[in-house]
Formats: sequence, structure tokens, C-alpha cells
Amino acid sequence: MSKKTSSLSDLSRLVYSTDVGRIRPEEPAAPASTGDGIARVRRETKGRGGKTVTTVTGVPLEGDELRELASALKRRCGTGGAFKEGIIEIQGDHVDLLVGELEKRGFKTKRAGG
Repeated sequence: MSKKTSSLSDLSRLVYSTDVGRIRPEEPAAPASTGDGIARVRRETKGRGGKTVTTVTGVPLEGDELRELASALKRRCGTGGAFKEGIIEIQGDHVDLLVGELEKRGFKTKRAGG
């Protein structure tokens, strides 16, 4: 006689639903990476209707500290902006000002892009 190795709950996982289609298995959340510790500052216009936005990525901070840094950088530039998925967006072309400000705060920075 063989023993049952899996329980009924293992066999009854939902694979397809007529409401939403194929159900993909949940993947474990990847830990937030801080990258290589270099803050990259770049000027972008693509996908923004011709408007210029300066983005800062790779800052070795997480959570509320990064959100506070974004707020301080927006105040320093005197413009609006956003904080989305670990990327700080500042309205306008402020690459030189942001590189100087980040270096003054002790971050290693690089100008990225062209």
C-alpha cells in the first residue's frame, strides 16, 4: 500500500477561472535592491509629451528616507515632481543642481544618459 504524499488542498489549487482567465502562481516578492550604491541622474523627455523631467535612480536609501529625500530635492529645485517605484522624478531640467545637491549630501553620483 502506498501512502498519500500530498494533501487535498495541494491538488485543488485554481489554475483557470472564466472570470479572469489563467491564474498564474504567486511568485515570492524579490527583496528591494539598492543597486550598486551610485545615484544616477538623467534628463528624460520620452513618453512625457515633450516635457522634460529629471530622474534620480539607484539612491542607496529605502522607504521613508527615500521619500523624504525626494521631497527635499523638489524643494531645492523649486518645482514639483513625483516618487514612483524607487525613482525620484523632478519636473524640468535640473541635472547639474541635483548632482551637486546629492554629492553635498554624501551620495556617490553619476550623470546618466546623453
